[in-house]
Amino acid sequence: MAEQHNLIGSDRVEDTRVFDLEGVEIGRIEKLMLEKVSGRVAYAVIKFGDFFGLGGDSYPLPWDKLEYDEELDGYHLGANRDEIEGAPKYPDDGLWGPSYGRSLYGYYGVAPYWGI
Repeated sequence: MAEQHNLIGSDRVEDTRVFDLEGVEIGRIEKLMLEKVSGRVAYAVIKFGDFFGLGGDSYPLPWDKLEYDEELDGYHLGANRDEIEGAPKYPDDGLWGPSYGRSLYGYYGVAPYWGI
């Protein structure tokens, strides 16, 4: 199904390229994390450092840190690779508690999607 206006299906966002401040591809969107009740996108989980789909690390990024760039046909991230590699990684246990969310949003200096 074709997207209308400024909407896009989540399946079309997954595997979209992510670029750093200099326009260098540094990863791809692995999945989106949605808030169950409001339906807001909370995080985009970005896969960095994989080699032919093997290995690599997953990092959640506040959705507000990504901006779609039509020229790059991908998302532009307002951070460089070093900043991302120092960020909180996707939790191994998959638990997204409030303290984890605060630390992640605080790391990137972005207001939390759930408000203050």
